Amino acid sequence: MQKEDDIANLQGKEMVTQVQGLPETSATSSSDSDTPDVEERRRHSDESSAPSADILLAAGVGLREDDTTMPCLTLRMWTIGIAFCILGSGVNTLYTFRFPSVTLSQSAVQFLAWPIGKAWEYIVPDWGMNVRGTRHSLNPGPFNYKENILVYILANLSFLTRLSADVLTEQRHFYGFNAGWGFELTITFATIIFGFALSGIFRALVVEPAGFIWPGVLGNTALNHTLHSRDDEKESVHRSGWKMSRYRFFMLAFCISFCWYWFPDFIFPALGYFTFICWAAPDNVVVNQVFGMKSGMGLLPFTFDWSQIAYIGSPLVVPSWAIFNVLASLVFWIYIVSPALYYTNTWYTAHLPFQSNSVYDNTGKTYNVSRVINKSDDFSFNATRYEEYSAVYLPVTYALNTFGLCFATLASLFVWLFLEKRDAFVKVYKSSSFGHFFTSGEKFSRRGPQPQYRPVPTWWFLIALLIAIGLGVFACEFYPVQLRWHGALLSFVISMIFFVPLAWVYATTNVKIQTEVLCRIISGFLYDGKVLANIWMFDLGYISGIKGLAFAQDLKLGIYCNIPPRQLFLVQCVGIVVGTISQVSVLNWALTTIPNICTDKAANGFNCPFSRTHYNTSLIWGAVGPRRFFASGALYSGLLYFFLLGAFLPVFVWVLKKYIFPRSKLVAKIHVPLFLGGLNYIPPATGTNYGSWAIVGLVFGLWLRRTQHGWWQRYNFVLSSAMDCSVAIAGIVIFFAIFYTGAAKGFSWWGTDVYKNTCDWNGCSYLNTPKGTTFGL
Repeated sequence: MQKEDDIANLQGKEMVTQVQGLPETSATSSSDSDTPDVEERRRHSDESSAPSADILLAAGVGLREDDTTMPCLTLRMWTIGIAFCILGSGVNTLYTFRFPSVTLSQSAVQFLAWPIGKAWEYIVPDWGMNVRGTRHSLNPGPFNYKENILVYILANLSFLTRLSADVLTEQRHFYGFNAGWGFELTITFATIIFGFALSGIFRALVVEPAGFIWPGVLGNTALNHTLHSRDDEKESVHRSGWKMSRYRFFMLAFCISFCWYWFPDFIFPALGYFTFICWAAPDNVVVNQVFGMKSGMGLLPFTFDWSQIAYIGSPLVVPSWAIFNVLASLVFWIYIVSPALYYTNTWYTAHLPFQSNSVYDNTGKTYNVSRVINKSDDFSFNATRYEEYSAVYLPVTYALNTFGLCFATLASLFVWLFLEKRDAFVKVYKSSSFGHFFTSGEKFSRRGPQPQYRPVPTWWFLIALLIAIGLGVFACEFYPVQLRWHGALLSFVISMIFFVPLAWVYATTNVKIQTEVLCRIISGFLYDGKVLANIWMFDLGYISGIKGLAFAQDLKLGIYCNIPPRQLFLVQCVGIVVGTISQVSVLNWALTTIPNICTDKAANGFNCPFSRTHYNTSLIWGAVGPRRFFASGALYSGLLYFFLLGAFLPVFVWVLKKYIFPRSKLVAKIHVPLFLGGLNYIPPATGTNYGSWAIVGLVFGLWLRRTQHGWWQRYNFVLSSAMDCSVAIAGIVIFFAIFYTGAAKGFSWWGTDVYKNTCDWNGCSYLNTPKGTTFGL
């Protein structure tokens, strides 16, 4: 049996170009690619260079030869895949209502599908028949890695539920309008299918280029290799001396993590909310605001809960340069700028909690939207009631991040793309099918990523695009949701324009940039006072693109795992249908069954944090409207200057890179859209979530990779999969075995209560507003 190192030596140098189908230069970027200075800077930039074979080999990519005769679309794959699609979309929809949200992750589906597939392999008889010379059997032989990865892709909809469930919950629970199953299914299908179509239409620009490794799939490829190559690794000894197989390491890490998660999730929750300084001074407002992790800034980001650390995604798969950019953003915006604004009472924020995903009135209480919305009059905004009641006031991190930094990110994205990526974009464009179709003259040679298989024609995805547009227009016209057909079409255009720039960032950093504010602004102007229109322009114009990123990521995974493109297309289509129906069904069950759901009284954290955030945002943009909120002289009009900041900062950084510090490794790694938009989960995520994520990511991706490179190469991505998988499965077991059955009722001790008896948990404000008085304008 050939050892892993021998395989790496044979295949490593060819991995980068052969697996992904384009020469490495297609992914590099510079506006002056022929100058020595720029070439030197490119060598220093982790982001600009094509992925090294070291990273791909560590993730298990290319360690096996492709067998084109290996069966993929087996009855076994369909049965297991559809079952997990239903289970996964259902469970993950349920957990969108919870904070912290534990999901049945991609790694969990892969892992759980493997023993089921192996059991099928050994138990089910080999009964079958020949159809046109091809034998179809109940048991086609060993459960292979292609079947396993297709099961995950089929269940892909279970990982795309959060945003769709959020907007449906927002309309049904917070605004009290139930449009019925027909609307919920139609609008969800339109959103998901449009994202699916975008991923296929633009795959040559965002999936195939060699520099786009899509880090989010590396844990999946590592786990896939671990499960299906364990026999080959039994006698393999890594060159650094590490003998334990990846499979054994995965199982060991999985078991330890599974057992440990019972402590922060159930037995000792204070380990997850490890704000020990707040415990010592529970009534000190400033201490709790500085060190708290629920309503504070989380200056000491300590937590022993992997679901808190990986709340924004596993830090073990994110490049170190990307983590540094997000960490710099956290320190500057949350640890420096936000406290300066808060303690100077800018925008009257000192009368509110330092951080919250709620909006408030002029007494410091949560804003009562029913007082300014006419539910009986098409959910329209009542300006008279608004003036009599109160203006809307935002916590400092809400105003700064959800609005200010979103404005800046929106302005920076295309400026950054033009200044730093235009040459790379032109090369990728000319080497793609778009370039061959729309341009003439010299063409860059293009080698398909999977020449051994028939590609999916682009017109297949164009048909999906037309179906999505038709469903979206029908939903907006037939149901009274205030967004007309022209609004639906405009939303789809916005999603298409932003898809490629967002994909270029996500494909290299695994961080999604939030640009939803554009849809909110446009809807606020076009549909002033209509909150439902704001919800669905956001859904069709932003969420569809985010879902498209997930489908594009699956296309990359298909390339890494040698999946025939046409079979992958069919599997994704089936997943869309099954997952959407399951998602809408579970959402309706949860909203009518779980007691006190989406309120502070809900047990086990089912308070719908993301839906509440979207509800607050649609209230601001849809009801109050951008004119009243950001007009000249309005309280938050100063946030509009962030548009100028976002346009200027990429120019400034480009000048630094090209003329002032062309050889600086540090300057070369500055990524402006990531610095401005990397904190998009705040709120409800906090500084503790981001700080602990950054610390763990840098320990593994920087320190361990340099000091213990052999260990990192062999186990890093396997550990990421083991942690994600174990926490997801443990969280589900704990919920259904302990909380859902009522077995945890009455279980209480110091470790379950100490973190709740603090100002951090209760959201204390720096300045008190005496009862009967108001603050603000």
